[in-house]
Amino acid sequence: MNQKKYKDIDKSLLKTVDIPVELYESMLGQYFIGYADDLVFGKGTSAWARLYNPINSGVILHVNVWTVTDVSESAFRAQFWFNATPPESDINYALVTPTNLSIKPQPRAKVNLEYVSNVTGDPTGGIKAFVRRAQPETTLVESENGKIIIGEGGNFLVFLSNPETPELLTSGRIAFGWWEESISDKCKCND
Repeated sequence: MNQKKYKDIDKSLLKTVDIPVELYESMLGQYFIGYADDLVFGKGTSAWARLYNPINSGVILHVNVWTVTDVSESAFRAQFWFNATPPESDINYALVTPTNLSIKPQPRAKVNLEYVSNVTGDPTGGIKAFVRRAQPETTLVESENGKIIIGEGGNFLVFLSNPETPELLTSGRIAFGWWEESISDKCKCND
């Protein structure tokens, strides 16, 4: 086959590129990361961090990845809850950043990363989805690939406690990566 025929075939072929969904969402300016540091608990208290999707945020939250780091010498338990109400306390707000730093002005997350240390009580309502045990000075990591999907008014809560060594003060860190999908993109209101 001559070179001209190859060029004709090449022009008629469509090109496709497969990229991870996380990269795609980052390119759109919809992917965010953040972490809650210095979570302190023990001696009858717990700590938690959550991604909270406010009512009327206009987005659907897709949890992509979470990490729980035990920065102490004591093992602890991490409970993962969907749409639970955490024990009441003064809420702190962690800084989050978009991952695509080339967009100007920078996109702002609509989902809040909230956290609390030294709280008493347990989460109520919602669903305790799974539990993990963190070893001293290790990090648990799980990629959810966006399959945990939280609507407006919902949350993904990580609740830390140390029931095996309640006499010790323990500390940890929780980080999240997520993307936010506009609800208006999903609406088929005028169909």
